[in-house]
Amino acid sequence: MNVLIVYAHPEPRSLNGALKNLAVSHLTGLGHTVRVSDLYAMDWKATADAGDFLAHPEGERLAYARASKAAFAGGTQRADVVAEQQKLLWAQAIIFQFPLWWFSMPAILKGWVDRVFAYGFAYGVGVHGGERWGDRYGEGTLTGRRAMLSVTIGGRAPHYTERGVNGALDDLLFPIQHGVIYYPGMEALPPFSLYMSDRLTPEEWPSVEEAYKARLDGLFTDAPIPFRRQNGGHYDTQQVLKPGLGLGAGGTRIHLLQPGEPEQHRLTSTTSG
Repeated sequence: MNVLIVYAHPEPRSLNGALKNLAVSHLTGLGHTVRVSDLYAMDWKATADAGDFLAHPEGERLAYARASKAAFAGGTQRADVVAEQQKLLWAQAIIFQFPLWWFSMPAILKGWVDRVFAYGFAYGVGVHGGERWGDRYGEGTLTGRRAMLSVTIGGRAPHYTERGVNGALDDLLFPIQHGVIYYPGMEALPPFSLYMSDRLTPEEWPSVEEAYKARLDGLFTDAPIPFRRQNGGHYDTQQVLKPGLGLGAGGTRIHLLQPGEPEQHRLTSTTSG
């Protein structure tokens, strides 16, 4: 299978670098083909601006989404953006390797998403109307692919629980797992999270290595996070969860399928890459 690793850390000798190298070695050993987008080594342009569009008229007011749509449709995106889009279409699984900085991904990785997930590629896809609002959240260009976050965290695990001071990790990662991975159609696997990452000792590394290898072994077989499909019949014409669904759940967890709920409709999208 084809696996893309999108790696965002400025230090190659970091724990993130070690996890990235481990993933390349282990997945290659399993027979997969692996490519790496090392954003810092690539000197990735993180800012989304008019320079992303080769045909944008100089001096014209920038409406980024509109310009993104025109550039994608017209073949006038920057070459670096096109290259990353092609990697996503090539891949059957994507691993995002990054440290949790200020409760989110590093700016360079967010900039990668901002620029690569163009209008017409990752959003603005499909017919909008009635209970259907485009091909997204379980459908879209990247349908059929799986993605997993591999995240290093400086804090302690109890800090990231339901009652922990930092909030539950699933809630912190929801914008990434649901809004970046699932939105354009990819299945989101539960994250591999490593706490107290700056205190990891050499003696502890072997257990981390084995735990991560186990997750890599299941990259194509582990059950994904059971997010609801937007067009599966569970949301109304305003894209609000219908009455009687999500009972007993709160917050972002209402968007997870609950035991005993009715099945979702089958997908009808034909836009997968």
